[in-house]
Amino acid sequence: MAHNHSHSCNHDHGPAHKQGDAHEQVTQHNDAHQHEHNGHSHGHSHGPGGHSHAHAVPESFNLAFALAVSLNLLFTLIEAGYAVFAHSMSLLADAGHNLGDVFGLVLAWGASWLLTKSATQRYSYGYKRTTIIASIINALLLVAASAIIAYESVIKLLHPSIVDEKIVIIVAIIGIVINGSTALLFMRGQKEDLNIKGAYLHLASDALISIGVVIAGTIILFTKQYWVDPVVGLAIVITIVIGTWQLLRQSLDLLLDAVPHHINSAGVSQYLAGLPGVRTVHDLHIWGLSTREVALTAHLVMPEKALTDEEHVKIHHDLKHDFGINHITIQVEKGSDEYQCKLQESC
Repeated sequence: MAHNHSHSCNHDHGPAHKQGDAHEQVTQHNDAHQHEHNGHSHGHSHGPGGHSHAHAVPESFNLAFALAVSLNLLFTLIEAGYAVFAHSMSLLADAGHNLGDVFGLVLAWGASWLLTKSATQRYSYGYKRTTIIASIINALLLVAASAIIAYESVIKLLHPSIVDEKIVIIVAIIGIVINGSTALLFMRGQKEDLNIKGAYLHLASDALISIGVVIAGTIILFTKQYWVDPVVGLAIVITIVIGTWQLLRQSLDLLLDAVPHHINSAGVSQYLAGLPGVRTVHDLHIWGLSTREVALTAHLVMPEKALTDEEHVKIHHDLKHDFGINHITIQVEKGSDEYQCKLQESC
């Protein structure tokens, strides 16, 4: 007998779920809220069936973004002005990097805000993927800034000029304080959100780069070796590119629906296959809904039994707490030979 279930939440789960005579799609729609005091998140369960939403309420970083954008934009303008006045390539390189970070922070801020917006009938997942887009644009901006800084550094290396090292040192020290303090505002969220991690890493790297500029200014102050300035500018470029590559790679992986790097997909498959009554697992898909949330869909072949409400709750709990997956859809099938190949798209 065919089992057809309508789903009022209108969520698209990526991989298509075919309904036939030999499978059972189990869904649930209760509004039970599981309050987790650890991390202040709220699990939102859609019942004992296959569809589970564990919506962690996004932590607001509005104040952190506002302070970081304002302080860094002001400092960038001041730093660029003094860099031109002091004829310092390393200081100008740091200002260019800071400007790229300001644009990146604005993008990350907008994406973080859109993440809190409710889903609509058309955008059934809300605007979660804007966080991934923001991460990619942020990385590309830094790559472009790096190319410009590298070009200017090479020109100045070939044609060294006198640098006002005292101004360089003072301005760079101010940069260490501003970038270091604003980076701390994002420290608590950078482990759970790639978008926030991008903001944190760039601000933290700015502080480290400013330390490098102070060192370059100090060397020039005592040795008058002005070639050190553009060399430090090139070193800054290398630092930016190394840090940006990881961010860009992880962002592209999320955009292409790859399994997020922190998810143990083999462990998930083994866990599902080891559930009582499960003969096989197929059409297992794991992907990132955003830089914070991970989704899963899977077909379980269970010839002898169906999942009970209690078993569904346990599966959802285990996948969330043991594997970090918080948006789950499970489809149960009897495994009839007549329909199995069609369900697995193998015939």
